Amino acid sequence: MAESSEDAAAAELAREMFAALGSIRTKRMFGGAGVYCDGLFFALISDGELYLKADGALAEELVALGSQQFVWTNPKTGAVTRMGYWRLPEAAVDDFDLADGLGRRALQVARRAAEKPTSRRKAKP
Repeated sequence: MAESSEDAAAAELAREMFAALGSIRTKRMFGGAGVYCDGLFFALISDGELYLKADGALAEELVALGSQQFVWTNPKTGAVTRMGYWRLPEAAVDDFDLADGLGRRALQVARRAAEKPTSRRKAKP
């Protein structure tokens, strides 16, 4: 499946907005794209929208700025999954300083998540 023009535009915007964070690249996945900084997955693109990884205070701030949580509906089962990503607020699209700050915080959330042991990764001794 080819990348939509909306997703391509969102990917280009992400690369421009977050360039100061490090090496930004996007990778197609699940009908959208993952956004990586120095190899760390910290944002995603779906239907031309950019979503930042967030938890706690950052998620609350994004909601206060008018953001909505990314929700995925399984096309086979109809099951709905709320994911830990929130849409980049419109204000940040027009304000690269705001976007940079939110992106830095999303990167911190992604870094913390990557350091947590999971059932697939064993805890370091």
